[in-house]
Amino acid sequence: MAYARYGEEMRLQTVPNAGGVFGADVKSGLGGLGGSPDGPLNVVHVFWIAGMSCDGCSIAATGATNPSVEDLLLGRIPNLPKVVLHHPVLSPGAGGEFIRPFRQAVNGELGAPYVVVLEGSVPDDQAFPTEYGYFSAMGAGGFDPESETDQPNRVTDWLWKLAPGAAAYIAIGTCATWGGIPAAAGNITGSMSLTDFLGEDYRSALGVPVVNIPGCSPVGDNFTETVAAVLLFLQNLAPVPKFDELGRPAWLFTETVHRHCPKAGYYEEGVFAEEFGDNQCLVEIGCWGPVVQCNIVERGAINHMGGCMVAGGACIGCTMPGFPDKYSPFYKAPPGSAISGGISKVTGGGIRRLRRLSMKTGNRTGIWDNAHEVPSGWARAHGKKGPLDSVNSYFYKKLQYHGSVNHAARNKKQPLPQSRDILRQKGVDLNRSVDVLGERVKSRKEL
Repeated sequence: MAYARYGEEMRLQTVPNAGGVFGADVKSGLGGLGGSPDGPLNVVHVFWIAGMSCDGCSIAATGATNPSVEDLLLGRIPNLPKVVLHHPVLSPGAGGEFIRPFRQAVNGELGAPYVVVLEGSVPDDQAFPTEYGYFSAMGAGGFDPESETDQPNRVTDWLWKLAPGAAAYIAIGTCATWGGIPAAAGNITGSMSLTDFLGEDYRSALGVPVVNIPGCSPVGDNFTETVAAVLLFLQNLAPVPKFDELGRPAWLFTETVHRHCPKAGYYEEGVFAEEFGDNQCLVEIGCWGPVVQCNIVERGAINHMGGCMVAGGACIGCTMPGFPDKYSPFYKAPPGSAISGGISKVTGGGIRRLRRLSMKTGNRTGIWDNAHEVPSGWARAHGKKGPLDSVNSYFYKKLQYHGSVNHAARNKKQPLPQSRDILRQKGVDLNRSVDVLGERVKSRKEL
């Protein structure tokens, strides 16, 4: 990584080829327009390129709230540079006006650092016998200013030409990070991930490998939060963010879906959904959550709301490199669930019944135990404890209060409140007709 440690402070190192990034006349380093390694960055350009995509990643990113895209574009986050976004759909400019900054970046004339974001997988059109064949293109006119034509510029040409001078390369969505659906078995495009296209030895101008933020579509906040973390590092205000061995933000993709799933407790007790819409664990109707790394259930899809399992859907592994082929057929129980789920049903059945006994004991106050009744009109049938309840309570309390103060024994010595059942003490007849509306109301017995 392009930083050095001085005591506890993290400082950016001078970048030898900064002239190729910010312009030939700019000194090496970062800060301002790239001249000083001590000064802050004022602006960072983000070039958004769409390959074999459905634009779902763009929609997810614009729905982010923490931080939002607007916060990044307007420079509203303290100590972060203003982001200038060049997006093929969101940018106000079109045609040559839109493509001009891309050309300046390729030619080293942009005068500011830039980050490239790829949405969608990379097709294998560089293997075509001529430069005129393509699967995905952006802009036209060729890359040689002396021979401009109407021929569309291939996305893959933009990707490899922008790579050497980029401060960072970010792949958003499963198509860009791993290949995704366009790279599934049987495709004719030869699609691949950005890391496959650039190679394992690729490092940005600042020494950073490709950053991967998977998901189909990804959580928008995962993307904007990672961008903000990278910008803080570039500003020399924070250490380089921690990424895992596949380039994913480690703080976002270390845990599995199952560990934080709101339905995970049902798995422990061996209770499984039989059809979609059931509230129990979804493993037996095709959920891969126990082996999929994703934070959708704790973060939510948009504005910390929703998410696949929260909404009742099974996890089909869309954040994983093996998606979709290794997780098909969808909505069929994973093979491993036959063993783990079977064990859970046996052990969970006993655990569930023991917990119900403890729950029944915990649903009674000390006063109710001493009075041998529950003063609730909703639960008169459950007022008295049976022999099994008494035996369970006795041994449970022995274990619970072992080596501590036995509050259950103290509760037995507690006298019942004298004001208990006050309406009966005051002689209020609850069966009497009450004149509420100025007319005779039928008594309860009459009703």
